[in-house]
Amino acid sequence: MPRPIAILNVVGLTPSLLGTATPSLVSFARRCGGIRSIVPDLPAVTSSVQASMLTGTRPNEHGIVGNGWFDRSLGEVQFWKQSGKLVERPRLWDLARARDPGVTCANLFWWHAMGSGAAVTVTPRPIYCADGRKLPDVWTDPADWRDALQGELGPFPLFHFWGPLADIRSTDWIARATMMTVAKFEPTISLVYLPHLDYALQRSGPNDPSLQRELKAIDGVFDALLKFFDNRGIQVMVVSEYGITEVSRPVHLNRVLRAAGFLSVRRELGREILDPIASRAFAVCDHQVAHVYAARNEDRAPVRAVIEAIDGVEMVLGDHGKAAEKLDHARSGDLVAVAAPGSWFAYPWWQDDSRAPDFARTVDIHRKPGYDPCELFLDPAIAFPGARARIAWRLLQRKLGLRALLDVIPLDESLVRGSHGRVEKAHAIRPLMMVDDPDHDDLEIHSSDVAAFALRLVSDQRNAH
Repeated sequence: MPRPIAILNVVGLTPSLLGTATPSLVSFARRCGGIRSIVPDLPAVTSSVQASMLTGTRPNEHGIVGNGWFDRSLGEVQFWKQSGKLVERPRLWDLARARDPGVTCANLFWWHAMGSGAAVTVTPRPIYCADGRKLPDVWTDPADWRDALQGELGPFPLFHFWGPLADIRSTDWIARATMMTVAKFEPTISLVYLPHLDYALQRSGPNDPSLQRELKAIDGVFDALLKFFDNRGIQVMVVSEYGITEVSRPVHLNRVLRAAGFLSVRRELGREILDPIASRAFAVCDHQVAHVYAARNEDRAPVRAVIEAIDGVEMVLGDHGKAAEKLDHARSGDLVAVAAPGSWFAYPWWQDDSRAPDFARTVDIHRKPGYDPCELFLDPAIAFPGARARIAWRLLQRKLGLRALLDVIPLDESLVRGSHGRVEKAHAIRPLMMVDDPDHDDLEIHSSDVAAFALRLVSDQRNAH
């Protein structure tokens, strides 16, 4: 029989964050004999790093070049797509089943989960109503597991998973759903996504005193899960995808490209909408990395020169640079920009906020052609408790069948204090792995090495229960 394992993805956790606020995680690190530093892929963002961890390959092979990319055939930017078919290499459960057909996997909120072939899947999937409402829900396989989970735990707290209300409640729900799922299905491999620190670190940065409270909260959830898995004889591995560093400078690549005559917009109802098909070049901004797409080969050199001259850009990768970073895939931009330390890439292309698209002031992760961490904040221009009152009023309007924008998100990127995407050199701010594996004492691994570690643990029956 294969050995059961659980991989807990504590997003944003780095060695520098372990301390008095995280006694359970610190104790687990000692139990494992220390911490391994992970060198993540570029870009060090959720979708790319998870795909590397689970396939044992790099972005040029598995195809996940970021959280979003420009689909040249559709002429549209795609962000946060959930289909497992987008990952172009076998993942951990496929690799394990090739060795032992009896292996099963439960995927609790790791990305690209839908239709992935895992035995059990639970992933966020809101209901989008025709009247504009977005209702909390999850997608599960088996399908009826959705009703069992939400019948016991209540609806998935979607608005506490992402947005200005994001907090520990969503992570706690995922942990309790994990325990129900493992107790019911007894999978060989349990993949558990615990995102709480991600919100706090982007809001406040890693050095804010308020972070101690958030670290204590995630440590409590981890402690409950560790006791649950220990009691069942399931070996636990802790990983994180990236470290989040302090930032203070948003960099607007698209505004510069527009001013240089490369980016085109459409005017719709007095607002300016990015027109990617008509643009000679534009950037898909994703934290500290941006894929820049040029419609014509002859524009690449002048576009590169424009971007390299921008304050806050550390480097721009062309074909050779992308190949060196294993980022040379058809979905990648013609150029890839990397932010300098302390900087990150904001997606806006408009200069006048009155011309911003209507979705800019809402939580709308699929419509925005770039990642927007401002979605973690309530607009400070709406005086408290006015913001919450506006939310309540908008929700009431929707319940009454009226179309209403939940327009409470600020356009002020200076609010954002933490970001990621660069590959940092200092071990203290890199992602980590903790697992009791005495046969290997390497202190630094690549994110693509995680799959091999997990496969070895599943096959190692010396301590199996």
